[in-house]
Amino acid sequence: MDIVTEYLQKAVSRRKLSSAQVIVQTTLQALPNQLAAIPAFSGLPDQLSFKYILFLSSFMSDSQTTTTANDCETTSSLKNDTNQSASRDVRPSLPRDETALHRLTEVVEHFDQMNLREPLLRGIHSYGLERPAGVQQRALKPCISGYDVIVQAQSGTGKTIAFIIAVLQQLNMDCKDCQALILVPMRELAKGIHTVVLALGEHMHVTCHACIGGVNLREDMKRLETGAQVIVGTPGRTYDILKRSALRSENIKMFVLDAADEILSRGFNEQIYGVFRTLPENVQVIVVSATVPSDLLEVAAKLMNDPVTVLIKREERTLDGIRQFYVNAEREESKLDTLYDLFDTLAITQTQTVIFCNTCQKIDWLAEKLRAHNLTVSSLHLDMDAKQRNDTMKEFRTGSSRILVRTDTFERDNDIPQVSLVINYELPTNRESYIYRIGRSGAFGRKGVAINFIINDEQQTLHNIEQYYHTQIEKLPIDIADFI
Repeated sequence: MDIVTEYLQKAVSRRKLSSAQVIVQTTLQALPNQLAAIPAFSGLPDQLSFKYILFLSSFMSDSQTTTTANDCETTSSLKNDTNQSASRDVRPSLPRDETALHRLTEVVEHFDQMNLREPLLRGIHSYGLERPAGVQQRALKPCISGYDVIVQAQSGTGKTIAFIIAVLQQLNMDCKDCQALILVPMRELAKGIHTVVLALGEHMHVTCHACIGGVNLREDMKRLETGAQVIVGTPGRTYDILKRSALRSENIKMFVLDAADEILSRGFNEQIYGVFRTLPENVQVIVVSATVPSDLLEVAAKLMNDPVTVLIKREERTLDGIRQFYVNAEREESKLDTLYDLFDTLAITQTQTVIFCNTCQKIDWLAEKLRAHNLTVSSLHLDMDAKQRNDTMKEFRTGSSRILVRTDTFERDNDIPQVSLVINYELPTNRESYIYRIGRSGAFGRKGVAINFIINDEQQTLHNIEQYYHTQIEKLPIDIADFI
């Protein structure tokens, strides 16, 4: 919230507060004391503190903002350099009327109340989604209405599903050209989103293509000749495709940055700007992120017009009561034997265990190896359809399967029971996912254990996780069975 406070203070000082909104799943009284201490908030009427709080929406620094008597007009060097409209006001700005704003930001508790196209609703229900998660209840309406939107919510809350539904709802199915461009930091995430787009859009007959490294560039370009309504890709490959004019961008009306904080942490700023320069000036921009660091605010200032900001309160996940250990297998090839040894030591048949991997291929491979070791194993990943996922969860909940090998998924999966042992066969690709993974163990006062498998060059990554969570991850002791 420190960044929130900083930008609120800037907004108040420039009298820009009237043009800004945020949706916050909390009350004014629940915010930090320093926020309530800002003079502009000291006399807020009661109706402004029930569910929504005024918040800076344009995220402009002093050097990027000019103020007029009628409110704010924004300029940026990026927009000027690309000969685009300085204010990009061809897209909707937030309504200034409080009643209209309330309608835009109201919580919609059921998919059937969102006026979604019927084939999309069928896809949502077929995928196994019965009711929208909190972030979907709040973010879908402004996204579908065409506004620029910033969505901040922690991993596992369903924010990726939210923008995918918004994209599918706005597609013109008579147009076969690309209409939505989604950038993600990693290949596996691109593959996962590609799978979910096709699953949710199954009854719409949507076309989608993943532009990622590791695939022959000529094959990518040839595939794009036939058209794809949704493109999901990594920044480098997508920018390369656009530079080669292999992807027509004139019909793109939605530009999404998913896991935006990770994209920026990997140094893809210039690729983002390069892609953005090729897009129509009226493109809708949606930024989805687990955190909102200052460099993300700078990017948002350059790309977005008066965005709605959806800020979902963090769940109280904690590492309290969880003993965390690591074992250095030295090489990736040695992890499997290390896992066998661990299971032989722990008499794993008496303990329900969740094992996390980062890719669908690794999950299938590991599950097969464990079955060959006479262990009862289920697997869960994004390449599975809704029935397969439901059957897997039933097996694990009933105890007919004692080991669940899985990857991080997009939808909420709180129906996974609490377990006493979580193993990160591969460290998560982002720090936010670490607590989401191992927070399942040790809940409700139960003791829990998390074991992280690393190789020699991952010592620093593990240390970074320790620093981020102010926790200690110890070397795996010989008497590990006593902790479980």
